[in-house]
Amino acid sequence: MFLLAFVGACVLVAMVPGVSTAIILRQTLRAGRGSGMAALLGNETGILLWALAAAFGLSALVLASEVAYDAMRIVGALVLLYMGAQSLWQARRAGSGLPEEGKAVDGWGRSYLAGFGTCLANPKAAVFAMSFLPQFVPEGANVPVTLVTLAVVWVLVDLLWYVGVIWMVGRAKALLSRPKVRWRLEQVSGVVLIGLGVRLVMESR
Repeated sequence: MFLLAFVGACVLVAMVPGVSTAIILRQTLRAGRGSGMAALLGNETGILLWALAAAFGLSALVLASEVAYDAMRIVGALVLLYMGAQSLWQARRAGSGLPEEGKAVDGWGRSYLAGFGTCLANPKAAVFAMSFLPQFVPEGANVPVTLVTLAVVWVLVDLLWYVGVIWMVGRAKALLSRPKVRWRLEQVSGVVLIGLGVRLVMESR
C-alpha cells in the first residue's frame, strides 16, 4: 500500500515544472527527441545519486556544510544562467536572420551533461530527497534497503513521465520547427532558465 502511495506522490512531483522540466524541454526543442532523452537520462542519473546519498546519509553531510551548500547553489545557478543566455543568443541570431550555431552543442553527450550537471549542482534536489523518501518507509522496515528501492522507483516514474513529455513535443515537431515558433521558444526558454538561475542564487536554506 505504501508503494502505491509513493508512486502517486512521484507522479505528482514529476508533473510540477522545475529546473529538470526546463532543461529537458530545451534540449528536445533545440535538437529533437534524442537530445531530450539524453538530458532526461542525465537528470535521472543525478536524481538517483541524490536519492542514494539520502538513503545512506551522505547528502546530510553535504547539507551540514554551509560552504558546500552555497558552492553547489552558485554552480547550479551559473549553469542555468549560461544556458539561458545561450538560448537568448540563439533567439537573437534567428530573429536577425543569421544561421543557427553548431548543433554539436546539443549532441547526446552535451545534453546528458546538461541534465546531469544541473541536477547534481542543485542542492534543493538533495533537500527534497532527504525530506521526501523517508516519509514512505514503513515502520519496522530495513531503512537503507527500502530507501534504495524507493529511489529506483522514483527514477522509473520520473523516466516514464518525461518520456511521455518528450514524445508529445516530438509529435508537434512540424509546428515547433517553424522559424518564428523556434525563435519565440528560444526566447521563452532563455528567460525561464535565467529566472530559475536568479531564483537559485537568491534562495537560502
